[in-house]
Amino acid sequence: MSLGDEPGYGDGSRGDDGGYGGTGQTRTRLPDRPGDVYGGARRGRSSSRSLVTVVGVVVLLIAAIAFANRGGDDSSSSSGTGNGGGNATRTSPTAPSGQRPVDTNTGGIPTGYRHDVQGAQSAATNYGVALGSTGMFDTNQRHAIVNTVYAPEVAAARQSDLDSAYSSEKFLTNIGLTKDGRAPAGQTFVSRIIPVGTKVTSSSTDSATVELWYTSLFGLSGNGSTNPVSESWFTTTYQLKWISGDWKVADFTQKDGPVPVGRDQKASTADDMTKAVEEYGGFTYAR
Repeated sequence: MSLGDEPGYGDGSRGDDGGYGGTGQTRTRLPDRPGDVYGGARRGRSSSRSLVTVVGVVVLLIAAIAFANRGGDDSSSSSGTGNGGGNATRTSPTAPSGQRPVDTNTGGIPTGYRHDVQGAQSAATNYGVALGSTGMFDTNQRHAIVNTVYAPEVAAARQSDLDSAYSSEKFLTNIGLTKDGRAPAGQTFVSRIIPVGTKVTSSSTDSATVELWYTSLFGLSGNGSTNPVSESWFTTTYQLKWISGDWKVADFTQKDGPVPVGRDQKASTADDMTKAVEEYGGFTYAR
């Protein structure tokens, strides 16, 4: 689901039937076998095998180069004092490129960010993950999230708006949940965002505007699901303020995309999707 938006936003993008993420901008190959929206037989695609082979070789080559670059002399990548200049940036995909990751949290949400643009980017990313989580569908968790990420002067109004939206029985029914926001028996509710990157468009001493680009996984995994897990792409722009020693959300806007071209992949089975959601945890993000 989109990042902490009222379900009303999703309603606009879903169309009259309320099916979340109905924009159809990403392409997922559904199974050929009737009765299981997640899996099934797949027709052969011999015409694309050579392309897949080439892509696979390129991916392996890139991975090998990345692995090799992680070893050896660290002075060239971390000290920034080589012949390439004094401002070299560490680019390892497994390490934050900024000063340090956040090491505190409030109610499970990372807090205590640096008072700079890197801290603002980290805050926007982690707050976005929280606002796009299943916790927003539980009243107590939603209140905790809102009070943690929003500036005090806007938290009360946002909480009231979100309570009204997330308690809408029509909205919950449209996305396949029960009236109390729970998944039907035998199904697992999925609402996650996966950040791709951030960009600071403006900043001052105590404010920053940060764009967060991400993909969203939303739906119900399990046999009989009428709203199977699908992906969508969004960019949310956060207006952040430095308040009482931390970055807080003052306002935000959201738009679709950028949306990449979808791969022609077979959708996973309901069991595989449920297992993945239950076993793969999330991250604390740091710029």
